[in-house]
Amino acid sequence: MLEGLAPWARQEAQEAGAEVGAERADGLRVRGPVEALLSLRLAAAVYLRLGFAVPRPRALLGDEHLRRLTAAVRAVAGGTPFQGFRFAAAGADSAVFRRLADELRDATGLPHRPDDGELVLRVRPDPDGSGWEVLVRLTPRPLSARSWRVCNRAGGLNATLAAAMIRLAGVGPGDRFLNLMCGSGTLLVERALAGPAASLTGVDHDADALLCAEANLEAAGVAARCRLLRADVRETGLSPGGFDVIVADLPWGDAVGSHADNLDVHPAVLDVADRLGAPGVRLALLTHELRLLERVLRSQRRWRVDLDVQVAHGGHHPRLVVLRRA
Repeated sequence: MLEGLAPWARQEAQEAGAEVGAERADGLRVRGPVEALLSLRLAAAVYLRLGFAVPRPRALLGDEHLRRLTAAVRAVAGGTPFQGFRFAAAGADSAVFRRLADELRDATGLPHRPDDGELVLRVRPDPDGSGWEVLVRLTPRPLSARSWRVCNRAGGLNATLAAAMIRLAGVGPGDRFLNLMCGSGTLLVERALAGPAASLTGVDHDADALLCAEANLEAAGVAARCRLLRADVRETGLSPGGFDVIVADLPWGDAVGSHADNLDVHPAVLDVADRLGAPGVRLALLTHELRLLERVLRSQRRWRVDLDVQVAHGGHHPRLVVLRRA
């Protein structure tokens, strides 16, 4: 689970029929149907958790604990074509973990591939302080690595964060949805997959970005429902007042754009959204230009902040804000 998204990840899991328990800094402990849990869009990954009341990982080599761990690996690997397993743990290359890997390899027939094993076992101290826990990831790739992403671009948005952004902006079947500076189309795809909409439009000035977005929309099976438009964000040519939900992953000034350009882009997006937004429009923005965003919001009176949350994204901690007209 990405930092900052716990309340909405909890809500989504409950809607999927899961029983949600303790909340941790990096996740939620849940019980529920596996198929439902694997359909979660705000979860970065889903793991089977095994708790062991042991003082150190060496004790996992004991007969009872090893049999339990082996059974879990077999159960997870049974229905999915994993090519190998690996440990994600401090000291994963130590003699203890090498021996544990040998035991699991011999018992399950699954190769130990320390660099690229798809079945990931995270071994760490139990946050409860009661020993150690092993988390066995249920899928070869994280849930955030969407199967529809066939085209990537520098600065592309994490799909889990995009799904959260869509959820917080609100989803309704009558929404006319606009994604400014849509890039490779992550927000547009996630909105299309979230449910029906009256219209779905993505705008970007970069022809290569739009080709990338088109490929991802096709892979997701939603291209027929979406319109892509090549235009500068300041001069879209779109009809004023024509959109109920507007979203933008604003340039952060590192992989995309520059800090100097952002001085103009950030306030321009508020102006454009004000012009294109229908009465009651919801505007969701994501940016790592934290001070600039604060300054821009303070200097205007047209938008009020409905929600403001700091989230995690690839080593950064951008802000996600949802605005409504004041």
